[in-house]
Amino acid sequence: MLLRVKNVTKSFKGLIALNDVSFEVEENALLGIIGPNGAGKTTLFNVMTGIYDPDSGEVLFKGDRISGLRPHQIARKGIGRTFQISRIFLDMTLLENMITPTLYRRNWNKEEIEKRAIELLNSVGLKYINNLGRELSVGQQKLLEFVRVLMQDPEVILMDEPFVGVNPAIKMKLSEQILKLHKEGKTFIIISHDIPSITEICERVIVMSSGRIVAEGSPEEIVEDPKVIEAYLGA
Repeated sequence: MLLRVKNVTKSFKGLIALNDVSFEVEENALLGIIGPNGAGKTTLFNVMTGIYDPDSGEVLFKGDRISGLRPHQIARKGIGRTFQISRIFLDMTLLENMITPTLYRRNWNKEEIEKRAIELLNSVGLKYINNLGRELSVGQQKLLEFVRVLMQDPEVILMDEPFVGVNPAIKMKLSEQILKLHKEGKTFIIISHDIPSITEICERVIVMSSGRIVAEGSPEEIVEDPKVIEAYLGA
């Protein structure tokens, strides 16, 4: 098993954000996570990537415990992540944004890294590599953040609301890139409120509500599950 979340609980000042959450992710999976606001989805990603330590439970990657490691240590193990609101460097160029995640490498080959960065930018239509991050639209910033994650060639890519605030063309481009990389062997876990997009591209879907997993299955099973309908619409 590539990634395992085991009995993870996390609370903030008495408010339980995650309540005994457990699931497994196989290599080359394409997993969607859906649920209403406040379900605990982003908190789950923050625990999985070292931003928060769980109160109890653990996260395992390739059999090794990664709970307690810092975000940069988890990233170097092979887990990349994008955010609901893109965290790019607004006053740096697109090329500089792409190079930043690689600066820790000791054997740093500038020409090779710049070539890789430009190829990735071109793959999503971001060809003006010397433009500043702040000159991009919200959707283009999501594209930049996505390809920046790929600079470290992660095995697992966590994406938090990649389709929010983007136009249909960029949504399609993101979906195409996700499916292309999935065919090449990448593992994806995608949080989204865009249920049609998730059910279209994901092989398996987890539904969260009030910090718990309330349903899990294929997209076809999920959209018909009474517990899912209740989580979104109420009893």
